Amino acid sequence: MSEPRRALVVDDNATNRMLAKALLSRVGWVVDEADCGEAALQKFVATDYPLVLLDISMPGLSGEETCTEIRKIGKPTHLIAYTAHAFPEERAKFLAIGFDDILVKPINRLQLEEVISKV
Repeated sequence: MSEPRRALVVDDNATNRMLAKALLSRVGWVVDEADCGEAALQKFVATDYPLVLLDISMPGLSGEETCTEIRKIGKPTHLIAYTAHAFPEERAKFLAIGFDDILVKPINRLQLEEVISKV
């Protein structure tokens, strides 16, 4: 029996976490949640996540800072910026920081499936 695909959804907004978790669960992912960058880092160190959806604007460690720290850990993962920030210059900045892809809020099932098909 194969291991379930695990994802980590990081967002300080509970509704955004709930939506992403529900959509990912429907397509077979086991989803853990974190409400801040610090909690995300603790979970990421303890568990292998091939997929991380990471909000950009959070109190404490921002999504950008959390992305940088996750990349320093060096475990393979597909990091997706989960954000309402969608201007072209912001997208380029997120990709340069180390995100693999960008998912613009509000999300829907088709957008999510397209992004996670690369994992």
